Amino acid sequence: MTRREQARAERHALIVRTARALAEAEGWAAVTTRRLADEIEYSQPVLYSHFPNKDAIVAAVAVEGFAELAEEMGKAADVRSVAVAYVDFAEANPALYDAMFSRAAGLRFAQPDAPAPLRAGFAAIKATLVPVAGDRDPGILTEVAWSALHGLVTLTRDGRLSDGNHEARLATVVDLLLGGATVRR
Repeated sequence: MTRREQARAERHALIVRTARALAEAEGWAAVTTRRLADEIEYSQPVLYSHFPNKDAIVAAVAVEGFAELAEEMGKAADVRSVAVAYVDFAEANPALYDAMFSRAAGLRFAQPDAPAPLRAGFAAIKATLVPVAGDRDPGILTEVAWSALHGLVTLTRDGRLSDGNHEARLATVVDLLLGGATVRR
């Protein structure tokens, strides 16, 4: 890598890091290209030479977040620990989680062209479910697991679920994924 390419990569990382820190401290509304340019002490045109708009910056933050989430879940040995790792990550990184799931328009999930960190997160969940999938499709089971965990995180954060039952809800999701309950129609 040339010196110029290295400097560009460092600026790119600085923009992403600063956007994330600003969002965690003040929320995504505070992250504007003007504010980022001021924070990193570069002009807005320099910022735009790296990212076409704020959405692209949010997407870059989100991709880094998926890499971190995949790493955390990759340490998990079973369905319970992957579920706990997922929920703990979301609780510890609320603005990052928002970037990953609420703000990062254009990031495609469950597609061959999805960024590698998104595929790695999916693979981390799937790895713990394959041994317990039985006759269920592991890919579909993984999508359901991810959906259930995301729903649990989102509804909990929004205060829409009963107080004091977080652990019981998480245990129930895990039991359902493990096939420990029969769904009645």
